[in-house]
Amino acid sequence: MSPKSTLLVALAAATLALPAMAQEIHILDTYARSASPAAKTGAAFMLIENIGDADDRLIGANSPVAQIAQIHTHREEGGVMKMIHVEDGLPVPAGETLFLERGGSHIMFMGLTESFEQGKTVPLTLVFEKSGEITLDIPVDLTRKSAEGHGHGHSHGTGN
Repeated sequence: MSPKSTLLVALAAATLALPAMAQEIHILDTYARSASPAAKTGAAFMLIENIGDADDRLIGANSPVAQIAQIHTHREEGGVMKMIHVEDGLPVPAGETLFLERGGSHIMFMGLTESFEQGKTVPLTLVFEKSGEITLDIPVDLTRKSAEGHGHGHSHGTGN
């Protein structure tokens, strides 16, 4: 291979690798729960840390254990807190952490196809606007009351 061809191949490889290197999303402190083993809904909670220098956005979720997995949050409407689907996703600004926690934004599983049992794991794929898909195995913890690493009870970095 000529030096020019080698340079072109190296440049193409570096250019193709840039999107993967430009975004750094870390998922921490994950857990999932449902109200009971017979429940048809459940939720997943976690910290989504963007250690990169570019903003990103959580735009979707899917899991084989539910007919539907969506990003949800709670909003006050007419003096009543209601859970709503966040259709446009949640921002994950560069250098910040998005808290998905009970009473706030979370991943909602609807139409569970299997029960959430203590000690099991739940497969979940999070979809990000820039970082693409990140697949996780979320541990089921039916006894946990709140997030262990940030028990302050409010969300950060959600833009809501």
